[in-house]
Amino acid sequence: MAASSAKRRHKVRKRADMSLLGGIRPPIAALSALLLALAALTAFGLGNPIKDPLPEAVLTSQQHFAEDGAIALRASLDESITDLNRTAALFNAGDPVSADTVLDKLGSVYQKWRGSAVVEIKSGKLLAARGENVPLLAVDRDKLADPGGLAPRMVRLKNGETRLLTFALLSWEGQPQQLLVTSNSLKFPGVSLGKFRVIAVVDSGGQILSSDGIPVPEKIPSDTVEEEVKQTKKQLASFAKRSAEKSAENPLKAKEPGSGGFLGVSGTMTGKRISGERPIAGYASLAAPEAGESTDATGLGLSVVSLVTVPENTSRVNSPLFGLLSAAALLLIGALAVTLLLGTVQRPLIRLFLESRRLTRGDLTRPVTVPRFGETRRIGHALDRLRRQLLGETPEATADGAPTTAPNGDGPGGKAPRRRRGRRVGTRALLATGGILLLVWSAPMMLLLNRAGDSVVVPQQIVSDQRERTDTLADRVRRALNEGHADIVSVATLIGDKTEPDAMSAVLERTMEEHARYQSMYVLSGDGEVIAKAGDAPKHAEGQKPGADPLTVLDTDSKEPRIAGYAELPGRDGAVVVGEFRVDFLNSLLKRPGLGQVRIVDAERRVLGSNTGYLAFEKLPSKRLDSFVAGTNQQVGLSAKPSSVLYRSGDGIQIAAAAPFAGGGVAKELRWSVVSWQPASGLAIPEYSAQNRTVLAGLLGVTAAAGCLGWLHIIVVRPLRDLAKQAETLADGDRRTVLYPRHHDEVGAIARSLELLRQQLQEQRKRDGAPSALAGRN
Repeated sequence: MAASSAKRRHKVRKRADMSLLGGIRPPIAALSALLLALAALTAFGLGNPIKDPLPEAVLTSQQHFAEDGAIALRASLDESITDLNRTAALFNAGDPVSADTVLDKLGSVYQKWRGSAVVEIKSGKLLAARGENVPLLAVDRDKLADPGGLAPRMVRLKNGETRLLTFALLSWEGQPQQLLVTSNSLKFPGVSLGKFRVIAVVDSGGQILSSDGIPVPEKIPSDTVEEEVKQTKKQLASFAKRSAEKSAENPLKAKEPGSGGFLGVSGTMTGKRISGERPIAGYASLAAPEAGESTDATGLGLSVVSLVTVPENTSRVNSPLFGLLSAAALLLIGALAVTLLLGTVQRPLIRLFLESRRLTRGDLTRPVTVPRFGETRRIGHALDRLRRQLLGETPEATADGAPTTAPNGDGPGGKAPRRRRGRRVGTRALLATGGILLLVWSAPMMLLLNRAGDSVVVPQQIVSDQRERTDTLADRVRRALNEGHADIVSVATLIGDKTEPDAMSAVLERTMEEHARYQSMYVLSGDGEVIAKAGDAPKHAEGQKPGADPLTVLDTDSKEPRIAGYAELPGRDGAVVVGEFRVDFLNSLLKRPGLGQVRIVDAERRVLGSNTGYLAFEKLPSKRLDSFVAGTNQQVGLSAKPSSVLYRSGDGIQIAAAAPFAGGGVAKELRWSVVSWQPASGLAIPEYSAQNRTVLAGLLGVTAAAGCLGWLHIIVVRPLRDLAKQAETLADGDRRTVLYPRHHDEVGAIARSLELLRQQLQEQRKRDGAPSALAGRN
């Protein structure tokens, strides 16, 4: 039995001699290292003066502007190609008609092409033409049957302009096949430029195909302006070459991982100063609306370049003294916190670990040095009581306040010293004190210091871009509604007065498959009865006669706005084709980064659509926005103009813009508007960047303190509290409970020492009780 006990003690001592894993040193060392690193980051990050002549927010805004232009151009080109193919398919499904009839109906429904023509494919004979001359000599009729023979193509005219040709086949049984050709320029549909912006369409070789915003020679007022225009053209040509090279990259490689957003390639470029201002360009390639897909327009290899000149700001935002003082304060407070942990937690625990090892080796003559605070103090008293019990005292004699005679004469008068009821400060309180010290530095950094305030200089270019981009969105929504209504008119025109309901449903189904903008399409009789339908159930009130407005909102009390377009069927006594638009389709048009909150509102400023969550027909979130939109809708000249405003209030700085439906088409009669707003604090402006860095430093301080002190609490303090209870129980006479270490660290080593002491006390009790047992047996 003695040999096995000695063997167990040897194993426990061997485990105690193992290198410590974790323990109390790593959390405190990690905290020290993190605080030093944070102090260095604070000194360099906040002490480095921000001299940003071109704020990042201005550059990002130009990138988003180019992306808006690329999206609008791609949508317009794909819409034109789809409309032409669908119109040809509707003609092919009916009886043969003349080429003039085809072009007349096409022109009456859609006013989007500069020229159109119908050619007999076999003979090459021109059957009909409308608008400007279509460059038919660029079409090789022998290759139309080849793969991609009917794909759109770009043709450069003799005057240097570029035309996009689109094709569709007209086929009737018993008649020669015909080719429907349309031509159009590569102009941007409804992109609002403002006064000082230039935008261009660039091909894959860097050649400018079309541009807007450059003054024509007759409108240049002076030689100085003429020289600036020449420099702008030269700079635009340089940007076009660079953008073509950049747009040729793979979008996945051109973007940072996880950046998302625009699916194509986009970015910004800067050029040489022009008249004291810096030219900035945003570029974007034409990209499909869904990832991994391609469209006819994206196959053209086009990109968009947007150029604007902005003044530079050379003023310094922050002082280097703030960063240096903050770093010095962190070093001072961090040193106090680390010193507190070293002096009141680490050193007492290590000393207690050494004392416990001394007792297990049999050195019992010297009293245990008891720490002054917390759980280590309780364990130290327990160890000293165990030391005296190994010297022959009983647990009752070593209890708190019980006098006893010590073999070595410890204590005055040969009596054991009383256990003083000392300070009851626990280790958790010491950790909390260290955390409070670090919070003294971190909290002001997060909440008080280096605030931007209400006097932040917001670049005027950002306010202007908010207005122009909102106006571009309003035009996109208006054009989408006009295009949708044109599709409905096209269906109504081609159905005629003899089409059966089954054939009507087939036409409606085909139209819904080609356009995702509709929730449902149906034909109503003059009495309001549904004759044919496709898609969801109609929301039009049953038995109610069709409305006279081409576009209307069906029900203002529903949970979801349902917008419908009407087109009368010729020769059917007031019957109409109705197309109900998907609200999600309109909302998807508004989802553009860098604009904040975007809403579509009606003439009474009730919300109909949004890029985020909303309640149908709710009011705008503030009275000032409501008044702003109402004022923007006031007619100035021929029509209402878009506007933007910068609000400064106690809630911070807010940029807002509103744009009414100002173009043509039936959607203009709705008198809707698009309004957007966002806080300036979310923009990459130097003042806010400095504030965000300060807040980040405070957050890093809190994170470092919480992580390291939490680590210390979980690994050391909680096991230490449990061990203190076990040590006191052992000192009170419990010899049966085995003490197991949780971790191979200082606390675990003390637990192993206590277990060895427990085993020694058990052996001592057996030795002391053996003679008395033998005497009783005799």
